[in-house]
Amino acid sequence: MFQWPNARRRYGRKMPMLRQVLVACAAGLSLTVALNASAATVPPAKLETYLSYPFISGLKASPSGTRLAWIENRQGVRNIWTAETPDFQPRRLTSGTADDGMELGELSLSPDGKIVAWSRGGGESNSWGAGLPPPNPASAVDQSHKEIWVSIAGAAPVRAAPDGEEPMLSATGQLAYLKDGQVWTADLTAKAPPRRLFYDRGRAAQLAWSPDGGRLAFVSRRGDHSFIGIYSGPDHPLTWLSPATAFDANPTWSPDGQRLAFSRQPGRAEPLTSPLHETANPFELWVGSPTDGAAHAIWRSPADLNGSYPEVPDGLFLLWGAGDRLIFRAEMDGWPHLYSLSASGGTATLLTPGPFMVEHVAMTPDRRALLFSANAGAADEDIDRRHLFKVAVDRPGLTPLTAGTGLEWTPAALTEGRIAYIASTPTTVMAVNLAGADGRGAKALDIAGPAYATGILTAPKALPFTAADGQPLHGQLFLPPNGGAKHPAVVFVHGGPSRQMLLGWSYMDYYANAYAVNQYLASRGFVVLSVNYRLGIGYGRAFQHPEKGGRAGDAEYQDVLAAARLLQQLPQVDPTRLGIWGGSYGAG
Repeated sequence: MFQWPNARRRYGRKMPMLRQVLVACAAGLSLTVALNASAATVPPAKLETYLSYPFISGLKASPSGTRLAWIENRQGVRNIWTAETPDFQPRRLTSGTADDGMELGELSLSPDGKIVAWSRGGGESNSWGAGLPPPNPASAVDQSHKEIWVSIAGAAPVRAAPDGEEPMLSATGQLAYLKDGQVWTADLTAKAPPRRLFYDRGRAAQLAWSPDGGRLAFVSRRGDHSFIGIYSGPDHPLTWLSPATAFDANPTWSPDGQRLAFSRQPGRAEPLTSPLHETANPFELWVGSPTDGAAHAIWRSPADLNGSYPEVPDGLFLLWGAGDRLIFRAEMDGWPHLYSLSASGGTATLLTPGPFMVEHVAMTPDRRALLFSANAGAADEDIDRRHLFKVAVDRPGLTPLTAGTGLEWTPAALTEGRIAYIASTPTTVMAVNLAGADGRGAKALDIAGPAYATGILTAPKALPFTAADGQPLHGQLFLPPNGGAKHPAVVFVHGGPSRQMLLGWSYMDYYANAYAVNQYLASRGFVVLSVNYRLGIGYGRAFQHPEKGGRAGDAEYQDVLAAARLLQQLPQVDPTRLGIWGGSYGAG
C-alpha cells in the first residue's frame, strides 16, 4: 500500500500494540470458526460473494471532452472501457476474461481523444523503487515486465512498449513514457522499436507535453533536490528552469505553451527532520520560460504549519486556467482547499471555503471552471461521504452537482458541459455516471457483466464519538441485520495513515475490499466499528497532523481505544467479546 514518504519517519512504528491484540483476537474471533457468532441462521452469502463487486477506477476524459476511459476490475478480470461523443455508449477496449494478476493503470488520452494509452503489469509504485523486479503472479519462466499498450481510434490494442510505465500522449500523437528513470518514446503502431528520447542524469518523473506537442517538460529527481527540465527535440540541449538546490515539481504549461509553472520546496536532507515534531514545509510557485530557462517566484506560502506543502493524496493539483489563473491546492485555512492566483503574482484567492476537503479535481475544456469532490453537503453525515461541486477558476461560489446518501467522485468534464463521474451508494456498487452540466439527469452507463447481489448489503450508520482527551472522532457502524441477542464486536483500523473510511464504498480498491469484509462480518453477526483515527484525512490539517501523533504521543492509539470502549457500551454488543482487524499502519 502506498504510504507518504515521511509517514514512517514522523510517526515511527506502525500502530502500537495492535500486533499483540490481533494475535489475541485470532483465537477468540476466528473468521473461520466463529463467523456465525450469535446469528441465529448463517446467511447464504459467502465472503466470495461480498468480494465479487466490480471496482471502477482511473476515470479520465480527454482534454477535448470528447472521450472517456476507465478501468474495471471485476473479480480480478481487468479491462479498459471507453465511451465517446455523441452518445457516450460504453465499449470495452481490452479482452480480459480471467484474473491474470496483472494490473491495468496509468490511463492517458491524447488531447483530441483519438488515442488511449495505459500500462499493464506491476511497476515502480510497488516494487521497482526497492530494486526488485516487477511481480510475476503467474510464476512464468520469463521475467514479467510492465508494458505500455495503446488503442488508436478505438481499434484493437497493440503493445507499444514491452517495458515502461506512466505513458503520456502529446497533441501530435507522440507517446513518451518512463523506463528505469529515463524518458523513452515508442511508435504507436509498434512497427519500430522503442528508443530513449534523451538522457537525464537523474530519475525522470511527471512528464508534461506542451499544448502543441513540440516540447516535453519533466522533473529530474536528484536525491535531495530536483530540477524542471524541458526537452525541445534531438537538435536542442535540455533546458533547465532556474535550477537550484530545491525540490521542483508539478510542471504545468500555460495554454499557449509559452510559459511553464511549477512548485518549489526547500531542499534538505532527511536526517534534519525531527521524527517527533512537525516542522513547517513552505513552498513557492514559480513561472518561467521554456525557451531560455529564466524563471521567478510569483507566490510564497506562509511559513507556518498551515502553509506547508499539502501532504494529502494527489498533492498540489497545479492547473493553468482561463484568464491566466493558476489553480492549486493548499491548507492555509487548515483544510485542503483550492486557491486561485494570477500567473503574474499577487494574492491567492480561496475558492472553496468551508470545513471540508477537496479531492479529485478536473478542469472543464474551456478552462473556466473546476469540478471536484468534497466531503461536504447539507447533512452532517456528508463529512464521511463524497459529493461533487463546481467552482469558477477566478472566484469563490460553489455549485453542488450531487447530493444525498450516495457517494460520487472522480469527475470528468465533457463536451456541451456534461460531466461523468463514478458513483455508488452504501448498498449498490460503483458505476460510471453521465449527467448534465448541473448534475441533473444522471444515468449510469450500462456495462454488461455478472450482477452483484446488492441485496446483501446494509447501510452503515454514522457514529460520532469523542476520545479521552476530548478530540471529536468519526466512525461508521455496521450492524447485523438480524438484531436479537448481544453480538460480538470488531474495531476496524485502516492503514495509510492518510486515509478516510466512508459511509459506503471507498474510491481506493484496498478499502473497497475492507468495506465488503465489514459488510460480511455484519452479516455473520458481528457489530463492526470502522474508526477514522487521528493522522487520517478528511477532518482538517490539525487532525491529520496532531501534535501528539505517532512517536510524539500515539494519539491515534487513544482514538482506537475510544472506539473499543464505545463498542462495549452499545446495547447491541457483548462487551466481553471484542476484537480488532486492520491492515498496514492499522495492523503492524
